[in-house]
Amino acid sequence: MDFFVHPQALCESPHIGPRTRIWAFAHVLPGARIGADCNICDGVFIENDVVVGDRVTLKCGVQLWDGLRLGDDVFVGPNATFTNDRFPRSRQYPAEFPRTVVESGASIGANATLLPGITIGGGAMIGAGAVVTRSVPPNAIVVGNPGRIVGYVGATGPAGTEAGPVAPPERPGVVATPVRGVTLHRLPRFADLRGALSVGEFARDLPFPPQRYFLVFDVPSAETRGEHAHRRCHQFLLCVSGSVRVLADDGRQRAEFTLDQPDLGLHLPPMTWGTQYRYSRDAVLLVFASEPYDADEYIRSYDAFRALAG
Repeated sequence: MDFFVHPQALCESPHIGPRTRIWAFAHVLPGARIGADCNICDGVFIENDVVVGDRVTLKCGVQLWDGLRLGDDVFVGPNATFTNDRFPRSRQYPAEFPRTVVESGASIGANATLLPGITIGGGAMIGAGAVVTRSVPPNAIVVGNPGRIVGYVGATGPAGTEAGPVAPPERPGVVATPVRGVTLHRLPRFADLRGALSVGEFARDLPFPPQRYFLVFDVPSAETRGEHAHRRCHQFLLCVSGSVRVLADDGRQRAEFTLDQPDLGLHLPPMTWGTQYRYSRDAVLLVFASEPYDADEYIRSYDAFRALAG
């Protein structure tokens, strides 16, 4: 054998990659497939219809049930729990177990619980003890019960740090950001005893001539919107009420922004992966777009976007 099985482990599957290590009291059923250079720690149980990629770490007390797929370089912390039946009954089995996918590079924290039939996007980080009830976007950081997105892995903040959103300009003007082509705009604002007014001229203050607009509002705070890129369309985002967090990603760099003032705008050029989350209850997001709506112009797969972005 070109893999290691501890004398106190039971490995019934012949489909084990080279240099994988299976430690004491682990049990791998015959149909399971495990890649190369994996570390299967003490007390792990792996059912038949399970596929594990290369360089995966499964810490003690993890069970992988039928229907689970783990990509390369996935980390699963101690006693993390995967489920594969939303309505379990003793000795009653579904015709087919739902498919749960953890994409490459994702990490699942200790004691986290994942419901069946969801996808954990590549590079995502699930916090310890989180209860994940729905699919998670790539690179998202999820904590709590129920799980909610609180940030994104590798998103830069002020001065290129990873501590929060990029700081906006204090005066009217435009600042560049770490993400290619993405700019943060402070529009003119006037205030007196009668109230406040913010103004912008399309030809002067927007980096493109808009052909349509849309408004996003009444979004539950737990929901995530966007999660796509455009091939040709520019977008300019203004949160005219409340606040919303925006992630921009060019395939190499990503940054977070908080839009919480009606005179603060964000320009997302084509081939920028955009995600909006953490909407306040009163949030109203106004988006100007450079193109008429065209469903074929959207890129909705992050992997496809990264391939196209080079």
